[in-house]
Amino acid sequence: MSEKNSVVHFTDSNFKTEVQDYQGVVLVDFWAPWCAPCRNIAPIIESLAESYSQKAKIGKLNVDDEPQIPSNFGIRALPTMLVFKAGQVVDQIVGAVSKDKIAQTIDKYL
Repeated sequence: MSEKNSVVHFTDSNFKTEVQDYQGVVLVDFWAPWCAPCRNIAPIIESLAESYSQKAKIGKLNVDDEPQIPSNFGIRALPTMLVFKAGQVVDQIVGAVSKDKIAQTIDKYL
């Protein structure tokens, strides 16, 4: 089933190109299929990807499928969202938080 939204699926192989080499703002949602809070915020991430499609890149990285990147960034809790700007981590959100909180965090860097 293909997603009709703008959520980018980050992997170990595309992370450098999609996130670290990208000059704009990127939100990476580190998640796992077994994580209930991750599943709870999935619709929020999809909604934000739609509303920010022209302003920021919003995506998800499955920590079970892609263990290298979370390890590189010291991800210990799920969900964790990292905000990148010009390839650098500029902010972090840990836990299932409101759509407004995530949007406010993204807005700080646009």
